[in-house]
Amino acid sequence: MSAERAAKRNFSRKQQVTESFDGEDRPGLAARQCATRLLGAVIEKHTSLDGLTDNSNGHPQYMALDDRDRSLVRAILGAALRNRGAIEAAISQMIDRPLPENAVALKHLLHVAAAQILYLDLPDRAAVDLAVTAANGDPRNRRFASMVNAVLRRLSREKETFANRAAVNVPSWFEASLVAAYGKEKAGAILEIQAKEPAVDLTVKGDPQVWAERLGGLALPTGSVRLANIEGALTSLPGFAEGEWWVQDTAASLPAKLFGDITGKRVADLCAAPGGKTAQLALAGANVTALDLSANRLKRLRANLERLHFTADTVEANLAAYEPAKPFDAVLLDAPCSSTGTVRRHPDVPWTKSPEEIAKLAALQAKLLDHAVTLVRPGGTIVFSNCSLDPSEGETVARQLIAKNPAIELVPVVAEEIGGLADLITKEGFVRSTPADLPNDDAALSGMDGFFAARFRRKY
Repeated sequence: MSAERAAKRNFSRKQQVTESFDGEDRPGLAARQCATRLLGAVIEKHTSLDGLTDNSNGHPQYMALDDRDRSLVRAILGAALRNRGAIEAAISQMIDRPLPENAVALKHLLHVAAAQILYLDLPDRAAVDLAVTAANGDPRNRRFASMVNAVLRRLSREKETFANRAAVNVPSWFEASLVAAYGKEKAGAILEIQAKEPAVDLTVKGDPQVWAERLGGLALPTGSVRLANIEGALTSLPGFAEGEWWVQDTAASLPAKLFGDITGKRVADLCAAPGGKTAQLALAGANVTALDLSANRLKRLRANLERLHFTADTVEANLAAYEPAKPFDAVLLDAPCSSTGTVRRHPDVPWTKSPEEIAKLAALQAKLLDHAVTLVRPGGTIVFSNCSLDPSEGETVARQLIAKNPAIELVPVVAEEIGGLADLITKEGFVRSTPADLPNDDAALSGMDGFFAARFRRKY
């Protein structure tokens, strides 16, 4: 379940309206203060939201909260980042003159409160009063407390005007990169769906249609099962404890489908954690070697495989220097990337990445792919993929490999291999998905992550 949906369930109006507004230690205040601090870390310091809200090693202010308040913080930040442009426009209309340039803490406080008023099913009174209390408790914002009160109360009264207003919710560099790669119309569709909360996709061991009916979801053409409006925790759903399915966006499930029959073959998942693709390869009957640089990530992968009743050889190693004792029949390189294709699930990504970082990641991917092709036997298959929307991290890297390595040939993907989704196959035979693909009349069931995949064969 997404953080926003969890908050809508766990922090109903009936519950939140019982919050006391007397005294300094008000219920919910610490969560709002934490959300404000973490929003600042994302926007100003370009810090990953996943790291800040990690339940084991997150930001100290976040770690001090109980589970209920942590859920609320994640919900607020998801709404604030996913709708940042719309919130900024709404606040600008509420004030007589622009805020001082150095009033960054004040801006974050207003965004946190506005996200609650406009996009979360929480009492407006709680958002307003706790924001005013937080302003009064911060020496930087104390002199603006009356303005905070006036702006947010007016926003509460007029929120129907702003909640569904179209806006660009990403930095200008990110919008420009989408337009350059996909054209104005497709870029607009990507940005529009970026502001909408995504569904949850599952990869299932059994018949997708049977599991869709059992879980009240939708069987997708790719074989995934899509769930929306989930009630309760995912771990409480049928089949979780038995290891019958795992969470994996349908786009992320496509690369592992491109190997054909791998029963009994030696296949390496070269950047394996957290293990979704490793599980797919094991389910397909391969003898899998799962490699990752991080011991902690491999620990998580092993735990995931144990729940799913799969086995794999796990190797902690730097891929760039990894040399197996024997070449593999096939390798999957789901390479480190900017993750811009996962913007719906990770709305901090446009604010924590940059064109410069994307260029560095593209160079790293090319280096890793060059090494990956040496790990397969002649006649073996290499699948290269990542979850970036930027062609420099996908199409360009693939084309460069073909141009510089005569031992490698492209094996074009055909629609039947990916559920008949011919629109996702480029003229060259690559797979390219975007958040605007796989539309559905029900917005809650629409879209998919942005992904790239290419398949090669080593000739000699």
